[in-house]
Amino acid sequence: MVRLARALWIVWAVLLWNVVFDHAIVVAGRAYLHTARDAFDRGLPYARMDDFMRPAVTHGLWIASASAALVLVVGLTTLGFAAAGER
Repeated sequence: MVRLARALWIVWAVLLWNVVFDHAIVVAGRAYLHTARDAFDRGLPYARMDDFMRPAVTHGLWIASASAALVLVVGLTTLGFAAAGER
Protein backbone atom coordinates (compact mmCIF):
# COMPACT_ATOMS: atom_id res chain seq x y z
CA MET A 1 0.00 0.00 0.00
CA VAL A 2 2.88 2.36 0.77
CA ARG A 3 4.36 1.78 -2.69
CA LEU A 4 1.07 2.68 -4.34
CA ALA A 5 0.73 5.83 -2.25
CA ARG A 6 4.33 6.84 -3.05
CA ALA A 7 3.72 6.27 -6.77
CA LEU A 8 0.55 8.36 -6.65
CA TRP A 9 2.35 11.26 -4.94
CA ILE A 10 5.02 11.14 -7.63
CA VAL A 11 2.42 11.05 -10.40
CA TRP A 12 0.64 14.00 -8.80
CA ALA A 13 3.90 15.98 -8.67
CA VAL A 14 4.65 15.24 -12.33
CA LEU A 15 1.14 16.23 -13.42
CA LEU A 16 1.30 19.40 -11.35
CA TRP A 17 4.67 20.29 -12.90
CA ASN A 18 3.18 19.95 -16.39
CA VAL A 19 0.08 21.99 -15.59
CA VAL A 20 2.01 24.84 -13.95
CA PHE A 21 4.61 24.99 -16.73
CA ASP A 22 1.93 24.91 -19.41
CA HIS A 23 0.03 27.70 -17.67
CA ALA A 24 3.12 29.92 -17.60
CA ILE A 25 3.65 29.38 -21.34
CA VAL A 26 -0.01 30.02 -22.18
CA VAL A 27 -0.08 33.26 -20.17
CA ALA A 28 3.08 34.49 -21.92
CA GLY A 29 1.63 33.57 -25.31
CA ARG A 30 -1.53 35.53 -24.60
CA ALA A 31 0.48 38.52 -23.42
CA TYR A 32 2.53 38.39 -26.63
CA LEU A 33 -0.56 38.20 -28.84
CA HIS A 34 -2.15 41.13 -27.03
CA THR A 35 1.02 43.23 -27.34
CA ALA A 36 1.58 42.25 -30.98
CA ARG A 37 -2.00 43.18 -31.87
CA ASP A 38 -1.69 46.54 -30.14
CA ALA A 39 1.64 47.25 -31.87
CA PHE A 40 0.13 46.37 -35.24
CA ASP A 41 -2.95 48.50 -34.66
CA ARG A 42 -0.83 51.52 -33.70
CA GLY A 43 1.72 51.07 -36.47
CA LEU A 44 4.55 50.43 -34.03
CA PRO A 45 7.45 48.03 -34.66
CA TYR A 46 6.47 44.42 -34.33
CA ALA A 47 6.69 42.71 -30.96
CA ARG A 48 9.27 39.95 -30.74
CA MET A 49 7.90 36.65 -29.50
CA ASP A 50 11.30 35.78 -28.09
CA ASP A 51 11.07 38.72 -25.67
CA PHE A 52 7.98 37.12 -24.12
CA MET A 53 8.61 33.40 -24.36
CA ARG A 54 12.20 33.07 -23.14
CA PRO A 55 11.49 34.66 -19.75
CA ALA A 56 8.27 32.64 -19.54
CA VAL A 57 10.17 29.38 -19.99
CA THR A 58 12.61 30.29 -17.23
CA HIS A 59 9.84 31.47 -14.93
CA GLY A 60 7.72 28.42 -15.73
CA LEU A 61 10.59 26.03 -15.00
CA TRP A 62 11.24 27.60 -11.60
CA ILE A 63 7.61 27.83 -10.53
CA ALA A 64 6.69 24.37 -11.82
CA SER A 65 9.73 22.77 -10.20
CA ALA A 66 9.07 24.50 -6.88
CA SER A 67 5.42 23.42 -6.95
CA ALA A 68 6.26 19.81 -7.76
CA ALA A 69 9.01 19.73 -5.13
CA LEU A 70 6.63 21.07 -2.50
CA VAL A 71 4.06 18.39 -3.33
CA LEU A 72 6.73 15.69 -3.18
CA VAL A 73 8.13 16.90 0.14
CA VAL A 74 4.71 17.18 1.76
CA GLY A 75 3.44 13.91 0.29
CA LEU A 76 6.47 11.77 1.01
CA THR A 77 6.93 13.24 4.49
CA THR A 78 3.29 12.61 5.32
CA LEU A 79 3.57 9.13 3.89
CA GLY A 80 6.62 8.47 6.03
CA PHE A 81 4.76 9.52 9.17
CA ALA A 82 1.74 7.42 8.21
CA ALA A 83 3.87 4.35 7.48
CA ALA A 84 5.69 4.76 10.80
CA GLY A 85 2.34 4.96 12.62
CA GLU A 86 1.21 1.66 11.12
CA ARG A 87 4.09 -0.25 12.65
